[in-house]
Amino acid sequence: MVKSRLLMVLVFLLTFGMFLAACGSSEEEANGNSSGDESGNEEASGDANGDFSVAMVTDVGGVDDKSFNQSAWEGLQAFGEENGMSKGEGFDYAQSESDADYATNLNRLVRQDYDLIYGIGYLLQPAIAEVANQYPDTNFALVDSVQEGDNIASIVFKEHQGSFLAGVAAANKTKTDKVGFIGGVDGSLINKFEAGFVAGVKSVNPDIEVEVEYAESFNDSQRGQAIASNMYNKDIDVIYHASGGTGNGVFAQAKDIKNSNPDEDVWVIGVDRDQHEEGQIGDSNVTLTSMVKRVDIAVQNVSKQAMDGEFPGGEVLEFGLADDAISIARTNEEAMTEEIISAVEEWKEKIINGEVEVPSTREELQSFKDAL
Repeated sequence: MVKSRLLMVLVFLLTFGMFLAACGSSEEEANGNSSGDESGNEEASGDANGDFSVAMVTDVGGVDDKSFNQSAWEGLQAFGEENGMSKGEGFDYAQSESDADYATNLNRLVRQDYDLIYGIGYLLQPAIAEVANQYPDTNFALVDSVQEGDNIASIVFKEHQGSFLAGVAAANKTKTDKVGFIGGVDGSLINKFEAGFVAGVKSVNPDIEVEVEYAESFNDSQRGQAIASNMYNKDIDVIYHASGGTGNGVFAQAKDIKNSNPDEDVWVIGVDRDQHEEGQIGDSNVTLTSMVKRVDIAVQNVSKQAMDGEFPGGEVLEFGLADDAISIARTNEEAMTEEIISAVEEWKEKIINGEVEVPSTREELQSFKDAL
């Protein structure tokens, strides 16, 4: 009887001990799993943010073109700084000296394992199409053109809207009733700038003459200066340029004239970024205003989306006046009088609310002028 009771006690103790051991093992396993999950999540988060990298390829204008390449680079730098990155460690750029460099630079950045690669300018569209097709696991973004592809985001702007307002400013500033437009390469993109500008001028005064000329280059400041010299010699007193680095020559010519004859009023309207600094000459400034296109903001936004795992592949992202992605600079407060600013704001509201449909092609411009 005693043996039987002892046996029962031993069995009870053994069973209870096994139960406790099992509970302890389950609790440790559960804690271990929880700890492992948290560690894994932190590691995944680190991969998504800490290891994300982004780069851009310039067109021939270069990263310091004082125009849209530079604006894009400034946006990339701002994104990098916000996320603890530095040049070469998280973000970088590749500069193109000729069209032949586009695909080469894109391929090099792919081999360097950048998660997102920008092509800055419509001239990179063929190279982006080719390289993105070869590397479907890499994300690409194309600025100023549209290219289909699940791993490509196309970033475009309503430059004709901002150019219209530049035309309004020019028409209100000219004393000779003669203004000029200097484009880079003659094509559908820069034609948007031309059409919008001419439409803005003619909306204020149909009798103002608008001379249009293309340099056929985005990186020829000497050519830009020569065209500007010819225009100013014809009594044109306001020139709007949409020509990238070529526009540096337009500013150079205006400053030369102002330096030789301080009383002569000649003006330049900058493009893509506020080019007020480029027009500074002593206490004067020949930059009337600039048609600002916030490539920098677009680059920052798309980079953040990509880093957060929300890359807008296959989408066309269009930015305009209503998004505050297109604007007219007011930095030169002396030149941009209250009267001019008031006129610009009035036309801006008409565009945003749909009263004015700004032309974006030469064909649409002709119809627009015929209806005035």
